[in-house]
Amino acid sequence: MKRTQEGLEKSIGYRFGNRRLLTQALTHSSYANEHRMDKMACNERLEFLGDAVLELLSSEFLFDHFPQMPEGDLTKTRARMVCEPALAYCAREISLGDYLLLGKGEEATGGRMRESVVSDAFEAVIGAIYLDGGLANAKEFVHRFVMNDMENKQLFYDSKTILQEKIQSMGEEVLSYEILKEEGPDHNKLFEVRAMIGNREIGRGEGRSKKSAEQEAAYRAILALRENPETSGQAGDICI
Repeated sequence: MKRTQEGLEKSIGYRFGNRRLLTQALTHSSYANEHRMDKMACNERLEFLGDAVLELLSSEFLFDHFPQMPEGDLTKTRARMVCEPALAYCAREISLGDYLLLGKGEEATGGRMRESVVSDAFEAVIGAIYLDGGLANAKEFVHRFVMNDMENKQLFYDSKTILQEKIQSMGEEVLSYEILKEEGPDHNKLFEVRAMIGNREIGRGEGRSKKSAEQEAAYRAILALRENPETSGQAGDICI
């Protein structure tokens, strides 16, 4: 459902002086086209600006907080924290999709849940905050909603790789993913997947794509194996 902009401001802890900037940040190109608005009225330019602001602020954060991390690792860490799935995750934390202005076609095909749509809007919001309140306010927003809980976020976004490497290193059976459920129309499906070691289930996940469902299943498997290594079938063998 679509909510009021005041609700979003309360959620992010920032009140816009120029509300038009927030409206623009929430306006998808499909809405602008459908309502015959000026082509500059959608959020694409703010997304461009927000992307640059985010790269600067995330780079500064990592540079300050990890003084012993070499350049290559800084680059990889930043890429993981600001990639499309990561920003979509951040957008979901503030229910950003509920506030977007979408065209009827985009609405009907699940645009409010689409990672590309909400991640772009999230960057547009960063750009809008930067223009409205300056770099300090943009920095506060990025630190609060992007660079927080880094360890858990990195674990989540690297979950399939981490799980695969650990299971291989411990000589376990082959890791696989099995689709348990596939619901909804082609443009708005929901998948349920389970991660398996041999014929043993070690984690389940849901997502709008097979990839995201597998990622969630791998993440849940890692958490379960951390708490109970015996879940792997070989007590104590896996320590993630």
